[in-house]
Formats: sequence, structure tokens, C-alpha cells
Amino acid sequence: MKSSTLTIGKIAAGVVLTAGLVAFTPTQAAADCQHDTDKADHNLHDAIAHHGADSKEAQKYRAELAAVRQRCWDKEKRWWDSDTHQWRTEHWDDHDHDH
Repeated sequence: MKSSTLTIGKIAAGVVLTAGLVAFTPTQAAADCQHDTDKADHNLHDAIAHHGADSKEAQKYRAELAAVRQRCWDKEKRWWDSDTHQWRTEHWDDHDHDH
């Protein structure tokens, strides 16, 4: 009897642990997307300010921002808009930081 109680307890603990990990994962992925997007957006704004909108530096960070947005879209089916500080579910405009 004691071994079956111990087994049930282990199973219950495993279920609780698994549920906690599953619940935490999407939140962490969203936080990573938000952080990475903010960083790429900041780098792009700096490149535009220091080198111009048509510079190779701006092009590099524009591509980085697009890649981060795409990665977030693939994971979350949404992307973080750093300029308005909100999640978006419609596709972004690839030229939103051109000038």
C-alpha cells in the first residue's frame, strides 16, 4: 500500500512540474521576442541617426529587425512593435523604418 501511495505522489509531482514548465515557456518566448525586437529596433534607429536611412549600417539592422520579427511570428503568431509598445497580429510593413 505504501509503495502505491509513493508512486501516486511521484506522478502528481511530475504532472505539476510539467505543467509549470509548459506554462512558463510561452511567457519566456514572448519576453525574448520583445527584448530581441527592442534591441534590433534600437540598433536600427541608431544606425539611421548616425549613418542615414540608406546606409549599409541601416540596411544591416533593418534586415536584423525583419529576421527577429519573423522568428517571433513563427513562434508566437504575433510580433512586438517597439515603436507603439504593443503586440501585433497583422503582418508588419517591411518598409516601416525606411525614412
